[in-house]
Amino acid sequence: MNPVRKKRLFIVLAILAGFGVAVALALSALQQNINLFYSPTQIANGEAPQDTRIRAGGLVEDGSVARSADSLDTAFVVTDGAARVTIRYSGILPDLFREGQGIVAMGKLNADGVLVADEVLAKHDENYMPPEVMQALEQSGMQQRHEAATQGGAQ
Repeated sequence: MNPVRKKRLFIVLAILAGFGVAVALALSALQQNINLFYSPTQIANGEAPQDTRIRAGGLVEDGSVARSADSLDTAFVVTDGAARVTIRYSGILPDLFREGQGIVAMGKLNADGVLVADEVLAKHDENYMPPEVMQALEQSGMQQRHEAATQGGAQ
């Protein structure tokens, strides 16, 4: 092989190696920052990873909200009609948070199956629900109960 071709081959290989390293670093960074959504049924079935930041959502179960008297700690149960997940949150809940409300919580699942949330989001009006929560409710058949409750409460 003559020296010119050898030099070109090394340059092409170096460019390909550099591109491969860049793609690997980008994928690694994206994987660390992704927050996958899990329904209460998926969490109860053990599909959600522990100690990894996830999103979970559903309807806040009636009578499940327990607020601490001396701090901002709150515990509540979220359901999709088929399974229930307890969520613990320390902080100020959104103004629209209430029982029977569709919410999405972001946090880490602990060994006890409790989601320790660092952020709670509530829907912004009567007609909107996060797409992931709506899909989970549709799969469990609980969407009709939620719609009946919100229409009944709006009248």
